[in-house]
Amino acid sequence: MKRILRFLTIFLLSGILLGLGGLLALTLYYRNNFPVNTWINGVYCTGKSIEQVNEELVGAQEESEVSLITIVDADGAGWEIDMRAADIRPDYRDALRAYLKQNASVYWMDNLQKPVSSELAAGKYAVDREKLQTCLEGLPFVEEERKRAEGVRVRKSEEGFVLQDGNADRLNPEKACAYVEECLAKGQTAIDLAAGGCYEDLPDSAYDRRQRDIWEEVSGYAERGSRIVYDMGAEQIPLTPAVTSGFLKTERDGCPVLDEEGKVVVDEGAVQAWVEALAADYDTCGTEKQFAATRGDTVAVRYATYGTKLDAEAEKAYLLEALQNRAGNQAAGPGEAAGAQGTADPDVSGGTEVHVPAYIQKGYVRGLDDIGDTYIEIDMTEQKMYYYADGELELETDVVTGNTGLGRGTPEGINFIYAKQRNQILRGADYESFVKYWVPVKGNIGIHDASWRSRFGGQIYQTGGSHGCINTPTSVMSQLYEMAEIGTPVIMFY
Repeated sequence: MKRILRFLTIFLLSGILLGLGGLLALTLYYRNNFPVNTWINGVYCTGKSIEQVNEELVGAQEESEVSLITIVDADGAGWEIDMRAADIRPDYRDALRAYLKQNASVYWMDNLQKPVSSELAAGKYAVDREKLQTCLEGLPFVEEERKRAEGVRVRKSEEGFVLQDGNADRLNPEKACAYVEECLAKGQTAIDLAAGGCYEDLPDSAYDRRQRDIWEEVSGYAERGSRIVYDMGAEQIPLTPAVTSGFLKTERDGCPVLDEEGKVVVDEGAVQAWVEALAADYDTCGTEKQFAATRGDTVAVRYATYGTKLDAEAEKAYLLEALQNRAGNQAAGPGEAAGAQGTADPDVSGGTEVHVPAYIQKGYVRGLDDIGDTYIEIDMTEQKMYYYADGELELETDVVTGNTGLGRGTPEGINFIYAKQRNQILRGADYESFVKYWVPVKGNIGIHDASWRSRFGGQIYQTGGSHGCINTPTSVMSQLYEMAEIGTPVIMFY
């Protein structure tokens, strides 16, 4: 019996020792080989060595539709390179060793219960330097860099003057290629060239330094000059850098001229041309206006006594003084450059100088439409008079205008109320009439009540019309007299 027990004990101990030895052997085996039910990046790894799995992972990536690295340029834009085109091969061996050390050698028995799938990133990438360089040179931003001219130049553009700096932030292609290779060797696939010091400045020549001096003066002048805003009434016209740059004298190549003190020079002829163009847009005196009549059609009416005319000489003088002050680095004060009739009100908070131009003649309202929406309309064909205030029809009446049969027809034209008087006696060669309300609009032609008339409108004007004035019922005339102000436009037409 003792002999049987001893045998059984020896047998059991031998089994345990064999089992432990087997477990130890498997544990040692899985230090360099992958255990059962192991999947990495979709590759079945059971029983395979690190080298074998690495080759399969590399092959799987090469067979995939696309594997990319991203190159970030100095502007923050990302550009992609296909790894296959640049022959960039991933190396997973370090990552696989770490995986086995952490998971397989001790916890491999867990895999007996269920498959274990993992995703690993390549620890580094091997590169064909020549192919990588070819791919880099084919990126659009590198091609643009290759075309970019060296040197510094001040150039005119639609927005004003610009500095074309061909010396700053130049990409060094050789350094860029080496840096990309260095990053890939560390496993990085998103590579910022600026962070790698791949951009550098080229040294300035004497000519380049001169251009930078010019640019400093031009940009300072443009910034100060653009603070001027022309207040044209309904419109505001800022003197943007695009405008003020056009006032500077330039060389044949378009580069601004500096005087002996190193300041930009204002071109008097260019200033005059700009003022004349402004006047051409806003002057209405003597021009013709397409007027939308109340009767429904559009009539052409010529400006007679009414209209707008800028004082071009005063504006030229204002601008020359204001711009020359800015060219000399001195900000014009509120009254320094306003001109005799213009005004300049600086906005202290923003440094803006709002300038109201000088006028030889100024309309009731200012702007491209100097009639606005408050006016008197006299339709001599319809024998109607209308008064509009802020675009609303406030008054409508029949009238009697000048006698066309006797050649005394009321003249057409755009005029304005230049006076208002009560209880006047109107005298002519063959008449003397008392009126309660007298509103002259052109010479001795005016709007007034006509108590001697009992009827208005119709065809009366053709044979029984006035000497040229606009006869109006007294009850209506009393209203118009109170409503209409001196300066109000009066549009008269047939």
